[in-house]
Amino acid sequence: MLKILVVIGTRPEAIKMAPVILSLKKQKKLICEVCVTAQHRDMLDQVLTFFQIKPDYDLNIMTGNQQLNTITAKILSALDEIYQQCKPDLVLVHGDTNTSFAAALAAFYRKIKIGHIEAGMRTGNLQLPFPEEGNRVLTTQISNYHFAPTKENVAHLKRSGVKTKNIIKTGNTVIDSLLLTSKKVKSFTSAITDSRLTDIIQSKKKIILVTGHRRENLGNPLAQICDALLQIANKFPETTIIYPVHPNPNVNKPVYAALNNTPNIILTHPLDYPDFVLLMKHAYILLTDSGGIQEEGPSLGKPVLVLREITERPEALKAGTVKLVGTKSKNIVQHVSALVTSKTAYQKMSLKINPYGDGNAAARITKWIKANAQILKKTT
Repeated sequence: MLKILVVIGTRPEAIKMAPVILSLKKQKKLICEVCVTAQHRDMLDQVLTFFQIKPDYDLNIMTGNQQLNTITAKILSALDEIYQQCKPDLVLVHGDTNTSFAAALAAFYRKIKIGHIEAGMRTGNLQLPFPEEGNRVLTTQISNYHFAPTKENVAHLKRSGVKTKNIIKTGNTVIDSLLLTSKKVKSFTSAITDSRLTDIIQSKKKIILVTGHRRENLGNPLAQICDALLQIANKFPETTIIYPVHPNPNVNKPVYAALNNTPNIILTHPLDYPDFVLLMKHAYILLTDSGGIQEEGPSLGKPVLVLREITERPEALKAGTVKLVGTKSKNIVQHVSALVTSKTAYQKMSLKINPYGDGNAAARITKWIKANAQILKKTT
């Protein structure tokens, strides 16, 4: 029997790895166990509960406002013990988090094979996004197998020196999760206690859904984003801005200080994944610095304006469903205004063109693992 350990730590990782975990657990000739580092505690647990995934190991490393070195050191140390106990043949990590890199490094030191899901994304700038770009590049160098969402990701991996035989093009698993959730969710869950959210959806007003929490956007960039949201709220009083605010105090405090008393801006705690998907379905515009939303928005036919200077997901830029608007207030207001006031501009971006997948990425990953089980069982 091939034993696989999936390691996840954040909400985005859980969303994107849930279809893979569920698919692997259905296989009779595979053993799939799950380890969570809980880099994001409450936000991670929401997703695991929704997908009915119970971790086999829980490192629970989260503490308030901890530094990157601390997170990485905790994960490395704790996972070394888990690997000794679990003895997996293959460790699966996802994307670009500290959990992904530390889990891969701990497996590398133990000579355990590593599969990197959502491999091959690049901005070409190690500082943007920080530390995600560095985490992703480093994980590539020590991984054995690379599950790449798109042909552009495949090309990046080849340029990084990865052998073609070790690259598997799959599509992005976030589309699997999105389509599954979108079919299931017809109304808000019981976790929603803010009646304003239900009222806004029923009123059919234009909703601008915002997420903003990237580390490189803390400080002045976040202040600029908040200033832009104030201007948009005043310029378009008939629209409603909904901003689920990340619990990081470096995000939470300045956002609430700047925006809390504006009538058509609703600030909420982070929403459970199904509730956020429902809001995305009803939103008019998605305004975000998130990576996953850049992939999800096009599947729902929603224009996505990205609050970053550069993205490792250029495919939707080429398709025209996503635009980089940066963090300068003037640029944000200009691009939002164009979409609110021009049907032509809106329709150009809202075409349902999604280069990131068809909802079958997890099945492709599982199929490849099953077909290569004997190779994966061999010691490194």
